[in-house]
Amino acid sequence: MPRVEKRTPNLIWHASTVTPEARADALRQLGTVVWFTGLSGSGKSTLSTALEARLVGEGRPACVLDGDNVRHGLCADLGFSDVDRRENVRRVAHVAALFAQAGVVVATAFISPFREERELARRLLAPGAFVEVHVATPLEECERRDPKGLYAKARAGQIPHFTGIDSPYEPPVAPELTLDTSGQSLDALVDRVHAHLVHTGRLLSRK
Repeated sequence: MPRVEKRTPNLIWHASTVTPEARADALRQLGTVVWFTGLSGSGKSTLSTALEARLVGEGRPACVLDGDNVRHGLCADLGFSDVDRRENVRRVAHVAALFAQAGVVVATAFISPFREERELARRLLAPGAFVEVHVATPLEECERRDPKGLYAKARAGQIPHFTGIDSPYEPPVAPELTLDTSGQSLDALVDRVHAHLVHTGRLLSRK
């Protein structure tokens, strides 16, 4: 586990007796975090759950960490200020890293608007274990969909600090993948993510 600055002294990382090689051999995959980032309504949750279903259907351990879901518990104490958004991503990044160390493919669906916090998540993992996927669906299309009615509320001034309206989104500079859900089918987009995981050796052939 990469070392990060900690405020509590006298902590020592407890290592598993299961080696990464033994885990990969048993699961036929390497633990990976597929980090979907993009505007609200871009399709992050849809993509992450579809990828999870594809992997589980193949008999591979996979799970989704969804932005709204973690705010029901793990991040229920956080709001949507820039400071709270950063803490939200920090917590999720550490949870995702723990799952990846257990050999799971974790699909995360978070706006995660700041590059610095996404890079923090990348640094928690071994090289190749963090796959940044920019869901680059245009703002106009996201706002047209407005599946939760959030853009309408933001435009009416009812939701402050809304990403893409009055709060910035910093797109990835060099993501592993860039997807636009307004231009391709869901199956085709999941195929691209799956193919990337196979091509980079994150998914191994089944026994």
